[in-house]
Parts: sequence; C-alpha cells; structure tokens
Amino acid sequence: MDDASPSQRRSSGSSSSNDVAAPLLPKSQGEEVAAYDEFNGASFSGAVFNLSTTIIGAGIMALPATMKILGLVLGIAMIVVMAFLTDASIEFLLRFSKIKRSRSYGGLMGDSFGKPGKVLLQVAVLVNNIGVLIVYMIIIGDVLAGKTEDGTHHHGVLEGWFGHHWWNGRAFVLLITTLGVFAPLACFKRIDSLRFTSALSVALAVVFLVITAGISIMKLISGGVAMPRLLPDVSDLTSFWNLFTVVPVLVTAFICHYNVHSIQNELDDPSQIRPVVRSALMLCSSVYIMTSIFGFLLFGDDTLDDVLANFDTDLGIPFGSVLNDAVRVSYALHLMLVFPIVFYPLRINIDGLFFPSSPSLTSSNVRFGCLSASLITVIFLGANFIPSIWDAFQFTGATAAVCLGFIFPASVILKDRHSRATGRDTTLAVFMIVLAVMSNAVAIYSDAYALFKKHTHRG
Repeated sequence: MDDASPSQRRSSGSSSSNDVAAPLLPKSQGEEVAAYDEFNGASFSGAVFNLSTTIIGAGIMALPATMKILGLVLGIAMIVVMAFLTDASIEFLLRFSKIKRSRSYGGLMGDSFGKPGKVLLQVAVLVNNIGVLIVYMIIIGDVLAGKTEDGTHHHGVLEGWFGHHWWNGRAFVLLITTLGVFAPLACFKRIDSLRFTSALSVALAVVFLVITAGISIMKLISGGVAMPRLLPDVSDLTSFWNLFTVVPVLVTAFICHYNVHSIQNELDDPSQIRPVVRSALMLCSSVYIMTSIFGFLLFGDDTLDDVLANFDTDLGIPFGSVLNDAVRVSYALHLMLVFPIVFYPLRINIDGLFFPSSPSLTSSNVRFGCLSASLITVIFLGANFIPSIWDAFQFTGATAAVCLGFIFPASVILKDRHSRATGRDTTLAVFMIVLAVMSNAVAIYSDAYALFKKHTHRG
C-alpha cells in the first residue's frame, strides 16, 4: 500500500482494492460513504472503541442470567465459542468484500444475491437496530424513572434521590434524554466522530464491571455468597430445551457486523481492520466473561433476566445503596453513548432502502435531518408504549440478529460467486447456518411454550 494519506488516495482516483476510502459512490452499488472534507482517516484506537461500543450494549445485562441456565463452565465456553464464530463470520464479510471491492455489507449482499439480497440485509438491520435501540431506551427509563411490573413498583434512581415528581416521570426523563443526548449525537455524519464518546462508553462498562466485581468479592470474603453452579441443571426435557433460549442473547451480545465496513472505510490504514476486529472482540469477550462470573456469583439463582434489576435490593454491605446507584447510573450512561453507534448504520440502511437512487445521504442535509428525526421519534414512541423488552429482545436475537451475524455471511460463502471459498470456508459456513437455524428454532419454540404455559396457569 502506498504512503499517501487517505484524502490523497481518494483524489487520485486509484482503483486499488485497499483504497476503501474513495469518493462518494452510487447507492445503487450498495455503498454509502461519509463526506470527508479534510478528514485524514480514523485511528486504530478510535476504530477499536467504536466497534467495541457497537458490541457491548444491553446484551451484557442478560449474560449473568445465561450463567444461571448454563452454569459457569458451559456459559463461559459458549461466550468464547460465540466470539470465535463472530470473528470468522466478519472475516468472511471482509475477505469477500475485498474480492468484489464492496464498501458495505449491503453491497456485498447485492453482489451475491442481487437486489433481493441487499433489501433483505437492509430490512434485517432495520428490525435489529430499531428493536435494540428501543430496548436501550426502555432500560434507561427503567433505571432513571423506575417501572411497575406485576403490580410491584421498582423505584428509579431519580425517584429514589428526589421523590416522585412530574419532572422525573418516565416520559419526561426519556424526552429530555432524547433531546439532550440522543439527538445531538445522532447528528454526526462520520462514525469516527463518535470515537471519544465510544471510549467513554467502554470506560463506563468497565466501571460497571469493577463495581460488580468489588461487591462480589466483598460478599465472598464475608461469606455472603454461595458457590455458583458450574454445570446446567437438566432434570427433564423442558429444562433441556430451555438451554437453547440463551442462544439469541449470546448472538445479540456479539452483533457488530453492520458497522464493520463503515469503520473500515474511515480507517487511516484500512488493512488494519482485522486487528481492529480481533482487539475489539478480545476486549468485549473479557468484559462479558467477567461480568457473567461476578453477576452470577453475586445473585446466584436469583439472577434476573436484566441483572440491573437485581441492583434495587439491599446488598447487605456498607454503602450498598450508593453502590447500587453507581452501578445503575454508570450503565444507563453507557447505553446513552452506545445509542448513536447503533443508530448510525440504521439511518444509512433505511436511506438505502427507501431512497436507493438518491445521492449519498451525507450530501443532503434535509434528507439526513428528516430521517434522523423520524427514526428517533419512532424509537421514542416505542420505548414509551412497549411494556416488556425481553420478549422483543429474544425475538430480535432469534431472527434479524442471527441473520446479520451468521446466516448472511455464511450464505455469501456458499453462494461463492467468484469461486474463492475453500473447503474449510464451506464447512464452517454450513455449520454456522445449521447451528443458527436449529438453536434459534428451538429457542423460539421454548419461549413460546413457556409463555403459553404461563398464560394457561394464570387462566
């Protein structure tokens, strides 16, 4: 690769396959590139933080609950396996994008399967990202303003500090958060512009982990926690099928594929994208494993689907209420900063879906602003009117997320339009699809069966 800067390579009209930061291309080829001006390329660390922030979202809150189902040994092993499969699926996307010189996930799907493939990818991003962002906003509302579930009111942080007032009610808190945090951060046209908020976001996730670990160790020393279960408790067929319900959560926890091309396109040295991906996956896997261990160690079989909900109880240690608030506030702030990273590819793919023949989104301030405002409004309304997040979270993970993370990348390999796939690639691709389809079909069946039994029992 030559020594010219990205801006010099863009102006030179070079057609090198490494020259991924080229000028604006027609969206009919599935491409969407930011307007760079004097931008000289993103740094390695900024790219790692942005990809890590894409990965670490609300999924981390459900990982301790997966340990309750799988046990620590199998649970940790599944996190490691999922990380390796994610790395392999992203490698598929990057390698075949380089062969075709596709600058986006949608462009690669379009090359492999034509317009239907590209549209299917865009719809999957729409379903996955809108669902995930609604989940983020609901959790932020639960943490700050509280919620009522099954007749029990769980106090939010603001309610605990100041008492109940109109200005710390759920709708008003979410409105202020949307206007004061989400809307401004959604206005950036380059994903690299979010590198500092992404670094802060990762730091807040580490703060959450450190506090949780500290509480767990304190209670372990004082004898306040029992030895966590190492293996799953499988006593009947129902408990066996229940093991598969963790798959959508684990898949969702590692989904970042829709942002990989955007991050690569802005890198100062695009060939560094593979080390960026592996660094981000190692960082996130470490955080996931530690959070799972200490969260399950702390709450054991009482671990809830959203472990944040466990932090509104008496921890039985000095300054327990302060630590509870610190855990919840740090993660609410983390999710606020994750929001624009997930929103960025959502806006690009919605624009490509509804305005495929228009110029680049970054060249039209009116379209950019209208799409951003419309999407934020839909997410805000969804967060205020959808009562439960975890059924939707399971549905998203078992459908759109598994397609984005495994089925689509594996399908590109099996299609192999350019005859570049190896025997190992084909074997791994078949394994990904079989694992994804079977495990998620079982997960959907198990969730539906559990929901049916619950309603039948109530009736």
